Amino acid sequence: MKLHVLPTRSGAAAENMALDFLLLQRYPGTEARFRHYEWRRPACTFGFSQKIEFVRAHLPADNLDLCRRPTGGGIVDHRNDWTYSLVIPRGYPLYDEAAPLSYRLVHEAVVGALIACGQPAGLQPTRPEPGEAAEPGPAGVCFQRAEIHDVVNPETGAKIAGAAQKRNKNGLLLQGSLEKATIREIDWERFAQQLADALARCLRTQVSEVPWPDLDESEVDGLTEQYSSPEWLEYR
Repeated sequence: MKLHVLPTRSGAAAENMALDFLLLQRYPGTEARFRHYEWRRPACTFGFSQKIEFVRAHLPADNLDLCRRPTGGGIVDHRNDWTYSLVIPRGYPLYDEAAPLSYRLVHEAVVGALIACGQPAGLQPTRPEPGEAAEPGPAGVCFQRAEIHDVVNPETGAKIAGAAQKRNKNGLLLQGSLEKATIREIDWERFAQQLADALARCLRTQVSEVPWPDLDESEVDGLTEQYSSPEWLEYR
């Protein structure tokens, strides 16, 4: 088995979410798959279970390209982030692990890649105890507070990276984001290579760069349209 590293693509928010989901549902074979992607215009995504009233009350700006993700997690502002997704099919040991462990192991790979690029990074060790002061910012807004096993700067305490997961019979989809404002000058191309290598070690496999898969364009268009619809946006 291999870790297929896909080419970088840029898309609207609904298209990016649709492609991530189809890489979970329709990708041929049993290979793990990883991609970094960009945003066609300023965008914000939010977790599948979040209520739209909460999201609209905490949006960082007006006129953002807004989409509900197929994964969980909180509101993520993508205007200055580095976004990736990882799909782990059934058959890989990490697929069978509990969500907190898969979250931690993937973020350990992110930490290793950052350190290899000369960046200070570590994992948030614990949640605040009852009665302890939590970080500022509401729960449900991704980069305003660090949760257990998020990637943080150990020198400043700033949250660097978070992620959200969806697990079904086909595999595990993890969508992750790094906030660029929390990172010193970095070679992002080198970071992407380091992260792919670290994820391959985590999965006990090897990296293989591959062309973009031949997905059914009508299915891509249909799911993008669904994710663009008011019914999806206002699902909860």
